[in-house]
Amino acid sequence: MHLIIPYAASHAFNGPEVWGGLQLPHLQALLGPLQRQQVWQDPESTPLHLPHERLHAQALGWPSDASALPWAAWHQAQQGQATPQAQAWMTPCYWQVGMDQVVMMDPANLFLSDQESQQLLQAMQPFLQEDGLQVTWHSALLWHAQGDLLADLACASLDRVIDQNVKPWMPNSPAARPLQRLQTEMQMLLYNHPVNDARDARRQIPVNSFWLHGAGTLPPTSAPTRRVEVPDALRHSALRGDVQAWRQAWQQLDATLLADLLAHFKATGQATLSLCSPHTAHTYTAAPTAWHQRITRLFTTTTPAAALAALITP
Repeated sequence: MHLIIPYAASHAFNGPEVWGGLQLPHLQALLGPLQRQQVWQDPESTPLHLPHERLHAQALGWPSDASALPWAAWHQAQQGQATPQAQAWMTPCYWQVGMDQVVMMDPANLFLSDQESQQLLQAMQPFLQEDGLQVTWHSALLWHAQGDLLADLACASLDRVIDQNVKPWMPNSPAARPLQRLQTEMQMLLYNHPVNDARDARRQIPVNSFWLHGAGTLPPTSAPTRRVEVPDALRHSALRGDVQAWRQAWQQLDATLLADLLAHFKATGQATLSLCSPHTAHTYTAAPTAWHQRITRLFTTTTPAAALAALITP
């Protein structure tokens, strides 16, 4: 079993008020017998995907040097709807235009209703179809796209771009030119759309763009040899910088999936745990040790607070 925990720590918050009193007994129990075997640190040229996404792709057997991680195609395959055609997720979002940059807000902050989302997609359909994209509604913030336009697009993940200037993350290859034009057309279309007029009257944030992510075709791989879990329990509170909600989510995660991982380790002697921040990942695995090493580690076990702080400490 491999448990990959995104947003186990966040640069948005740090200090005694974060770690103090955080009770994670199952994580503590795992950090005793497991050893840190692998460290992932973002290079200076920040990659398109977050460490937990890379680790998940690696666990699925995808090529380690792939520039595109086709999460949309993978999701469809998990639902029994595999197809060789290139796919992607589209997320309606708000780009905040400033003096020298355009920043994408967290789409969750739109509180977009299903009805609003469906109306926006319906208005966009003629333009999408003109570019050969078949787009179906999946949820308010996830639309599923298929089309040849998506085959060679290396797109930054949604979480990589949230609260960031979008310009450095826009695909700029020749294959992306139709996408750039489509972005411009959609901004013009959405500017005076009735959904946004109604949102403006309610003093809600408008939808003025979309982000394409998880694009590509599913690589031919064998099934993972072990169960892989990637919970998103910590994501929303970490992105909002809500320390209290993040702490509560951590304690719930400790009582559920980490308890399961500990039970699995006790039964089999095997377990892999990856703790991830937006720029770093530390992977802990069971490794055989000599008797004197086991005795030494009884007195030097890493605490949960130290393990999590290490993810955001230079």
